[in-house]
Amino acid sequence: MGEIEGGRDAQLKHTGLRPGWTTGACATAAATAAYTALLTGDFPDPVTITLPKGQTPAFALAVEELAGERATAGVVKDAGDDPDVTHGALVRVSVRRLPPGSGVVFRAGPGVGTVTLPGLPLDVGEPAINPVPRRLIREHLARVAAGHGGSGDVEVTVSVDDGEEIARSTWNPRLGILGGLSILGTTGVVVPYSCSAWIDSIRRGVDVALAAGLTHVAGCTGSTSERTVVAEYGLPEIALLDMGDFAGAVLKYIRRHPVDRLTVCGGFAKLSKLAAGHLDLHSGRSQVDKPFLARLARRGGADETLAAEVAVANTGLAALQLCLARGVPLGDLVAVTARDEALSVLRGAPVSVDVVCIDRAGTVVGRSGVRGPVRGG
Repeated sequence: MGEIEGGRDAQLKHTGLRPGWTTGACATAAATAAYTALLTGDFPDPVTITLPKGQTPAFALAVEELAGERATAGVVKDAGDDPDVTHGALVRVSVRRLPPGSGVVFRAGPGVGTVTLPGLPLDVGEPAINPVPRRLIREHLARVAAGHGGSGDVEVTVSVDDGEEIARSTWNPRLGILGGLSILGTTGVVVPYSCSAWIDSIRRGVDVALAAGLTHVAGCTGSTSERTVVAEYGLPEIALLDMGDFAGAVLKYIRRHPVDRLTVCGGFAKLSKLAAGHLDLHSGRSQVDKPFLARLARRGGADETLAAEVAVANTGLAALQLCLARGVPLGDLVAVTARDEALSVLRGAPVSVDVVCIDRAGTVVGRSGVRGPVRGG
């Protein structure tokens, strides 16, 4: 079959779909351009940034404003071939000088939400600019400061035109993110999952792994879970199946084309959906079932007070944190239940399964252990 090519990049190439850029990448580009203009008087257009995996996309500027101690740049988000609700949104970033020693201070402008409930990777009251975009923006501003004699002490205000209206089509209001959108992205790249072509790419990934003689593959929900299974098991790239939200596609294809062992790795909240019987883990098509998590917590020794708190927790992560604080192994319980659900979908195929749940940073918060096929399922 020629040179064996597998993993996330091969899957994307096989789909023929065009990737796009996250709101976090757009905000990083706009912040870089704005701070450069603040220090030099000129906006770089296009502005090039470096993403976590080394890509160096260039972004055209749609907005350039320089006035006194503040500069603003804007980038129009291109989500590629993914039907992302933020495709075409204008992401604006204003950078304002602050006194030495202030560091980088983030603000939510119009159209960017503010965190009002616990359970998210940001403190209550913080602008909804996620940790990785914050890190990227800080890194790029530091480079601009080093190159042009700046102190790096700035206020960064991120806005999205019509963001509050767009956010009504997301889960932000239910998560307590009020006033607009979240600035997201762990790799800076929008991978277009929402198409039958992606499911076909999963199947091809299994075929490639089998053709290479591999006996252990991993279905991963994203790049963070891929890094986790590589660190845990030392798997090669062609053993990594980027299943995204399509857990059912992986399980059903492996049922027909068995491999000795399947590891499923993903975020706790997503895999809690698999544990509850959902095979499509997309936030628009399945939700974290907090009463289900409460029942699992009871199974793990939670009293009725804790179970009641879990049942009304803001997010799956908040439910997990409540249980961890009280010594209830909710992460392991979700992993075991998700593993058993996966085995039921495999219907006795000769495949052993284990599940690893992680948090947003990639820390393992739940494990199932390996279990062999269930006969007569």
